[in-house]
Amino acid sequence: MIPFRERNPVIVGAVSIATLVLLLVAALRAQDLPLIGGGDTYYASFEEAGGLKVKDEVRIAGVRVGQVTSMELDGNSVKVGFQIKSEAAFGDETRADIKVKTILGSMFLALSPAGAGQLAEGATIPTDRTTSPFDVVEAFTGLAETSADIDTDQLAASLTTLADLTRNTPEEFRAALAGVSALSETVASRDDEINSLLKNLNRVSTVLDSRDEDIVALMADADTLFTALVQRKAQIHRLLLSTTTLSKELTGLIRESRADLKPALDSLDSVLKVITKNEDNLEDAVKTMAPFYRVFASTLGNGPWFDTYLFNLPPVPGPGVGIG
Repeated sequence: MIPFRERNPVIVGAVSIATLVLLLVAALRAQDLPLIGGGDTYYASFEEAGGLKVKDEVRIAGVRVGQVTSMELDGNSVKVGFQIKSEAAFGDETRADIKVKTILGSMFLALSPAGAGQLAEGATIPTDRTTSPFDVVEAFTGLAETSADIDTDQLAASLTTLADLTRNTPEEFRAALAGVSALSETVASRDDEINSLLKNLNRVSTVLDSRDEDIVALMADADTLFTALVQRKAQIHRLLLSTTTLSKELTGLIRESRADLKPALDSLDSVLKVITKNEDNLEDAVKTMAPFYRVFASTLGNGPWFDTYLFNLPPVPGPGVGIG
């Protein structure tokens, strides 16, 4: 092996300079290296930054998967760039929400995967799928500033006046306040029932939404039916009038024929009683008449002639036979 001091200094210098240049480029582009940095860059538009800052965490289901890389104004919204450094998959309908990380006001960007496939690199999540948090620190700061402007003397005087008015409040007003209080307690005690009612209403609305085409078709059929009824209104009116007239005529006929029908019905009742009384005799007569009618029909079944037979008569002599 050739000692280092015996090597060509020009070649050693060139290699050293090239190595330094490569190290400098690697340092400037460290975030793009597969082992040190890198990852896919995405964007999300928010109506309000909500205290989010560059280098804040990006999480999916509570697991850190990247960090915020940029924030800039984009018209009336804030365009937040973030880089995902893991193999986490999230679809093209993914939501982005800025959430509170600590009570001191630290934030992080939470992704909620949704949709099919994978969100394209460089894509922007629109504002209708993003939400900004309520800044608690800013709210309390504003409360402190507002409280400092309150006139405490005037507030005390107002509370004193309100106490005096309440002290002399009529019994009816007190009863009304008691009733409102009881109502609020009742509503609070029925929280589970109200929650169940709201869930059932949600189910009903879901069913109605899934059956909207059937409901529309039913309403269309009902409209057709009502249209036909309106068109047939005159015919239905005449039918009702004719029915009314027929009813009146039948009522008058029955009223006029009642005197004549009663004797006939009484006579018919007498006849029925006689027939019922002689039911056995009639049955025997029918049984007895059956053979007679059968023989009679056989006798008269030869046209205009009928056959008969006489007993105990001598035979009629033939031609040329004398009687001695």
